[in-house]
Amino acid sequence: MPDRLTIEERSRNMAAVKGKDTKPEMVVRRFLWAHGFRYRVNDKRLPGRPDVVLGRLRVCIFVNGCFWHGHQGCRFFVMPKTNRVFWQQKIARNRRRDREVNERLIVEGWRVITLWECQLKPSTRKATLENLVDLLNTYAIADRPTKNYELEEDYSVAAEDDLF
Repeated sequence: MPDRLTIEERSRNMAAVKGKDTKPEMVVRRFLWAHGFRYRVNDKRLPGRPDVVLGRLRVCIFVNGCFWHGHQGCRFFVMPKTNRVFWQQKIARNRRRDREVNERLIVEGWRVITLWECQLKPSTRKATLENLVDLLNTYAIADRPTKNYELEEDYSVAAEDDLF
């Protein structure tokens, strides 16, 4: 099936696709900010330049487009009918790179969270973002140091008998 657009029109369309500050990323970032989380955006010091980096929690969040990262089983990922070999190779490279980046981050001691564009559609957005905040709060609590106290006296008796 031939493309409906000319080569120049298709090229212009593809060149206009943003690589950062996309709408799904902005939704996540605004929600996190509103819930008190502070972060860095596209930190160049980390492999893969994660979309959101919560340094204190050592969490990297990637907000992936379903098409560009080949989200399996998603209705928003449909392999193009034109130039099929190119797209299969490109999406396979993206998936491979995503796996390698995740592995490197984990080895370096980071937690990696991947959110998909389809999870941020209006019908599922609230649940996805609330689950994300719950997970981040769990990480924050788990990382908090605990201190064990030893009691010097025996407090096993709740009340003195001679008071009544």
